[in-house]
Amino acid sequence: MDRALRFVFALLVGLALITLGASVVVQRTAREWFEKDVRLRAQLAVNGARHGLLARWSPERALELRALLEELTADERIRAAAAFGPECELRARTPEFPEALSGERLRPHLLANAESTAAAPREWHAVEDLPGGRVHVSALPLSGESAVLGSIVLVQDFGFVERREAEALRFLLYAFAFLALAASAVTVIAARVSWRGWSNELRRILRGGQSRPEFQPILGDVRELVERISAEGAAESEGGAWTPARLKQTLQRHLHGEKVVIVANREPYVHQRRADGTIEVMHPASGLVTALEPVMRACSGTWIAHGSGSADRETVDARARVRVPPGEEAYSLRRVWLDADEERGYYYGFSNEGLWPLCHIAHTRPMFRTEDWRHYCEVNRKFADAACAEVDTDDPIVLVQDYHFALAPRLIRERLPRATIIAFWHIPWPNAQRFAICPWRRELLEGLLGASIVGFHTQADCNHFVESVERFLETRTDPELNAIVRNGRSTLVRPYPISLEWPARWLADAPSVRECRASVVRELELAPDALIGIGVDRLDYTKGIEERLLAVERALELHPELRGRFTFVQLAAPSRSIIEAYRRLDERVVELAERINQRFGAGRYRPIVVRRAHHEPPAVFRFYRAADVCYVSSLHDGMNLVAKEFVAAREDELGVLVLSQFTGAARELTEALIVNPYDVDEAGAALAAALTMSREEQRDRMRAMRAFVAEFNVYRWAGRMLVDASRLRSRDRLAGRLTNYLVSAARMER
Repeated sequence: MDRALRFVFALLVGLALITLGASVVVQRTAREWFEKDVRLRAQLAVNGARHGLLARWSPERALELRALLEELTADERIRAAAAFGPECELRARTPEFPEALSGERLRPHLLANAESTAAAPREWHAVEDLPGGRVHVSALPLSGESAVLGSIVLVQDFGFVERREAEALRFLLYAFAFLALAASAVTVIAARVSWRGWSNELRRILRGGQSRPEFQPILGDVRELVERISAEGAAESEGGAWTPARLKQTLQRHLHGEKVVIVANREPYVHQRRADGTIEVMHPASGLVTALEPVMRACSGTWIAHGSGSADRETVDARARVRVPPGEEAYSLRRVWLDADEERGYYYGFSNEGLWPLCHIAHTRPMFRTEDWRHYCEVNRKFADAACAEVDTDDPIVLVQDYHFALAPRLIRERLPRATIIAFWHIPWPNAQRFAICPWRRELLEGLLGASIVGFHTQADCNHFVESVERFLETRTDPELNAIVRNGRSTLVRPYPISLEWPARWLADAPSVRECRASVVRELELAPDALIGIGVDRLDYTKGIEERLLAVERALELHPELRGRFTFVQLAAPSRSIIEAYRRLDERVVELAERINQRFGAGRYRPIVVRRAHHEPPAVFRFYRAADVCYVSSLHDGMNLVAKEFVAAREDELGVLVLSQFTGAARELTEALIVNPYDVDEAGAALAAALTMSREEQRDRMRAMRAFVAEFNVYRWAGRMLVDASRLRSRDRLAGRLTNYLVSAARMER
């Protein structure tokens, strides 16, 4: 017992010393974290307003520039903002901007070489003591297309740091005091019980002996954790935010700047002939296009897609190519032509009456027909031939997109054995029991395993895919690499949660949030204090549109004060209307909206507004920016980028996202109000809570979601896949060299 008491005394002394040292470390670390947080806040604020700043940078728009700076200072911690030209001349500032921070004062800090006439603005951060208190000053360069135009200087409150540091130190002292008492008590009790056994075990391990079996899982987990941390650190060592420039650098560094070939059913730009004979360019309502089109603009290459527009054939060259986007011409669009039977069998039949309901738990029966399967095989071969014709090396990078082309990876592999093929499945993957419904399950799995990497949105989808392969094919699973080995080839199975570009390019010329709201209020003839909800979807039974409208009805039932004031706008793009299930859905949505409007409407007030038409992205973003709440009610979804689009559109950090728990986005945007769309009471209550939420809580939630989407954007998504592909490529090349060496050595011995 005396030995235990001496140990307790030594423990208390040690904890006291640790507390003193830890207080210094905590204070220093907390200060670094707070400064990093303040810097990130400044960068997000400037990045979010970048397009608006560039548009108003000219001297004749100084008043508009000042108004935009005042919008930036709406954040409770951003006290003031100013814009300085390339020579530190003041362009505009908010009234609260400190006089002490003049251009002359800032010049040595903002210019890399203040004495040079060719000096360029640079990034600078500092903590300053000013008459109004301690502040953090961030100067961020504003770049145009070809040069740095000047600097945006933000002054943020830094007094809260001292308050938080004091709170952290108090908490640390209390925690260590409690830890000391608890450790003392536990030590005295455990001294006689287990000290000798643990000591003997530790001595045995240190001497190199075998540890007891119960220690082995722990040691294995520790080793695995260390390896994962090392791998993550290597992947992120390049640092910096993921932007188009960084994606290009990644492609140049890891894949030597090679062009990317994308195979997808949906084309990013559709040429349609109007009634007056002119041709217009349309952007299809597609999450796949929303995500991939910015990647192609950054990486260049060729996008191979079904040419479905009425004027598509008139706008291509002799090889069915056209450069896009119009006016920018960053990459090539190669169109593949399908006849009516091929489109009906491959697209409407096998893909959307078979695979789509098979993969989505939305209670629609999959339909599999032999004739549809035959067309699916033919079209997959046609697209694989087009991909092989577009490459200029024997080891190209090919991205095969979605459930329309499950057979294409294997077909391309047969023609190009050294190709790096990434197959990304944009919808959920069913469990093995449900996947067994498909008569051609083996052929689909064999087709996808022709890829180097098979990607999904979530780890659950990866697990279901591996489960299906293990059940229906003769393969070996490599758990260390998360790979499937078949016929001597490995296919990695990885989760890559998809996202969108940041900042969204549709915001570059978008009106302010106030202007968007005013225009929507005028267009819908709403009262000035109206509450607006928004839903944006294709007319698809997996999106839960009926359940969404029922939730609006329930909110009006439970909260009479919302009647006459709350209007929910559903933008519903017609989709796959030749399929009976989609036609019936269209009819049910219209009937449901009419019933709710008859029940709660009065005069010109309608609680539900359904717009069944295609809407171009600028129009969609106008409604996002005008809405008080956005409801994404998918019954089963891979990711659902509507949720992330709404977050990206809200530069004012207001608005509430109500999000179905059955979307991939719900695993990432945890600050949304997560609901079960089948529970109409819960969803209705969430809508009411969103409409009455304080602006402070809205900002806290939206700010966190915007930071996440900004960090984990589509360029990061593509970069991760391409880096993984480059590693596979390097490994395969080394393996090929070793094989050639062994073959040569064997011949020489003969």
